[in-house]
Amino acid sequence: MTAHDDDLGSDDAALSSRKDTSVMPSLPRPVLFGAAYYHEYQPSPRLEEDLDLMQQAGFTVIRVGESTWSTWEPDDGVFDLDWLQPVLDGAHARGIAVVLGTPTYAVPPWLARKYPEIAAERRTGQRIGWGARQEMDLTHAAYRFHAERVIRAVVGRYHDHPAVIGFQVDNEPGLELLHNHGVFQAFVDDLRRTYGDVETLNREWGLVYWSHRLATWADLWTPDNNVQPQYDLAWRRFQARLTTEFIAWQAGIVREIAGPEKFVTTCIAYSRPALDDRGLMEDLDVTAGNPYYAMQDALEVPGVEGAPQGWATSGTWSVFQSADRMYSSRQEPFLVTETNAGSIGGPSMNFPAYDGQWRQVAWAMVARGARMIEYWHWHTLHYGHETYWIGVLPHDQRPGRVYEQLAQLGGELQAAADDVAGLVPDAAVGLLWSNASLWGLAGQPALADGAEPDADSYRHIVGAFYRGAFEAGAPVRILHDTQLSDDAEDLRDPAEVAAELPVLLVPGLYIASDHLLGWLRRYAEAGGHLVLGPRTGYADTGARARLEVKPALLAEAAGVSYQEFSNLGAPLAVRAADGGPELPAGCHATGWVDALQADGAAVLVRYEHPHHGRFPAVVQNAVGDGRITTVGTVPDPAFARALLEWAAPAGEDPWRGLAQGAVTVTSATTGDGRRLRVVHHWSWGTAGVVVPTAVRDVLSGTTTDAGGALELGAWDVRVLIEE
Repeated sequence: MTAHDDDLGSDDAALSSRKDTSVMPSLPRPVLFGAAYYHEYQPSPRLEEDLDLMQQAGFTVIRVGESTWSTWEPDDGVFDLDWLQPVLDGAHARGIAVVLGTPTYAVPPWLARKYPEIAAERRTGQRIGWGARQEMDLTHAAYRFHAERVIRAVVGRYHDHPAVIGFQVDNEPGLELLHNHGVFQAFVDDLRRTYGDVETLNREWGLVYWSHRLATWADLWTPDNNVQPQYDLAWRRFQARLTTEFIAWQAGIVREIAGPEKFVTTCIAYSRPALDDRGLMEDLDVTAGNPYYAMQDALEVPGVEGAPQGWATSGTWSVFQSADRMYSSRQEPFLVTETNAGSIGGPSMNFPAYDGQWRQVAWAMVARGARMIEYWHWHTLHYGHETYWIGVLPHDQRPGRVYEQLAQLGGELQAAADDVAGLVPDAAVGLLWSNASLWGLAGQPALADGAEPDADSYRHIVGAFYRGAFEAGAPVRILHDTQLSDDAEDLRDPAEVAAELPVLLVPGLYIASDHLLGWLRRYAEAGGHLVLGPRTGYADTGARARLEVKPALLAEAAGVSYQEFSNLGAPLAVRAADGGPELPAGCHATGWVDALQADGAAVLVRYEHPHHGRFPAVVQNAVGDGRITTVGTVPDPAFARALLEWAAPAGEDPWRGLAQGAVTVTSATTGDGRRLRVVHHWSWGTAGVVVPTAVRDVLSGTTTDAGGALELGAWDVRVLIEE
């Protein structure tokens, strides 16, 4: 497989959502495979050897150029642009495509020295010292001038090189919440345009509280010591819009030079605080993300409960959730621009993958919509902060176990190219994602982390429900709230979504408009099964607690209401009531209890506790042609799995029954309408499965009749096409 133009066509109609273009760029097809490559970091010249090794490993793409502004422009206005030419020429000669990055996230020292005022501030008046990356105020005119100049120089030099198939602008944007004076004044101006006058702001934000009423816009305090949740939510929204505007600005410059035929993207780290991935992607051509994850025993299924989730996630379920988050940003296939090669995270985090785990994760990503798998990075650095962020080649620069494992994967992707082109992942369950609720529950956390508020409450609530679906074998399609409703009208017909996704999980939807809550009710009335989780419908779009009975605007349809709620200091046992889901022993509620009162809804699950036992844990009510299930707690993994097995049964798909123990099954539809099944064994030892339909193994070419047995080894994966 090569990365020439005839291999990169796409029939993805969803790409037409990009604005103001007459010619659409194409997504990679078939799946691209490679790594970030920085020949400029190598301690000795070895370009030809590196590229030959890549070609032998089946690499079809590299990413270059995004981290070295001081190499492109070693001094103010002095450009050195020719050093990348041999890399691009050598890649093209071997059929390896190139994604070219703009270097704007890492400013050179001469720029920081000459223009110290471009430094970002994490607190008002306190500049971030130069010495890492992304330490700049991305709105500052001096920074923008120099950033545009280097973008135009780099893209102008290489945009028409035949190896270049697309551009990555910047890198993992949204790292800092900027407190610079100019940013704050722009925030005040934004509030003035939104609210018109201070009296309106006083009323909408409730600034009578603690004597915060403003007499003039000059009275608005800086965010450093702010504790008002309405302010905090507005500030987070504004910061995310700054990031979106910054990336769209860069994309516009690139398109002006390169034209619309090649894609433009940026790589997303989804945990960044100043990020709205849905908004960011509106002016780009394809989603690209950097999913990092814990390897070794952290990938065993079933996994442990309570593993930490941060910039690197933990648990096989979280790998699938990362893929589904990337798909959700544009509701279409995506690129993986960075993921684990060797150990990640630094000198004290050395957990390189077991044999087979790279294959497993890559095939999971492909099955969930990845059109590129690219590792960070090709060679391990011999200096710098990321010296022990291990690449495909180790420090001795000789191919070893990582290279051999990835070369096997590269061969598999070549063999399967025709069968995995244009995959669309299956979904049995929808899950509503809300960045506004993420920010709202960061400002007013519902859960606690020991004695401290858990600022990641939203992710932990949503993750519990996602994991339940994953372990129940019910594939998830994540939908953004802003993809369903714009607070005034429906962006998707609730009836169409109910037909497409008969179950919709809505946990932690703390921030919601009246219209969105009405959309959810209409979804259920149209025949959908709406599953509400804790904190849903509690606050309005300004983070104000609603006056309505909770869950607001859904209580009557759901047949349930509540006034009280309680945190849980320890897990609380639950038991099924008559007619409820079958719960195995050991199911628990965690973290939170809504004191539900059934007002016509049937009680499905109860708490086992002398006080909380008076309140049901789960209730259900029929409404229109559908039903609403209300879950008043954060279920532990066993409880969540049982709920989702009940809410989204396997039905007529016999393949879901194969998901037992450490075996999972992921399904997708190929570009030509065939059914793909990816079967994983996430553990040591072996596992046997009996296939319910005749299949062909796309990697080995062998066929198995319906009722035939397949054996999977330790950390194994099979990629099957139904015959």
